[in-house]
Amino acid sequence: MHYYSFEKLDVWQVSRSFTTKVYKLTNKYPENEKFGMVNQLRRASISICSNIAEGNSRLSSKDRAHFFHISYSSAMEVLNQLIISCDLEFIKEQELNEFRTVINEITNKLNALYKKTISKKN
Repeated sequence: MHYYSFEKLDVWQVSRSFTTKVYKLTNKYPENEKFGMVNQLRRASISICSNIAEGNSRLSSKDRAHFFHISYSSAMEVLNQLIISCDLEFIKEQELNEFRTVINEITNKLNALYKKTISKKN
């Protein structure tokens, strides 16, 4: 089986696993949040790994860096929504902290990938 280069990136693997955890977490949100917070959290978490995959396929360093930046922004969006979820008592503070730790790992790896990308010349 052929694997694409993005699948070999550690940051993509971590963000893919993170997305699965977000889906499982949001399964226990109130039903009336299905089209609100649940939908937004899921879309933002998918955006993290999707933009890594798309960015990694771009030919220019500028394009790659742009998509890695979008991925970082999506991670911040997820964190914001998880903080609000905790405020609304949809999740416990311990769960928020566990997700925050993974977001920190993802964003650190994205920063490193971004810096490496912009330092390369086409």
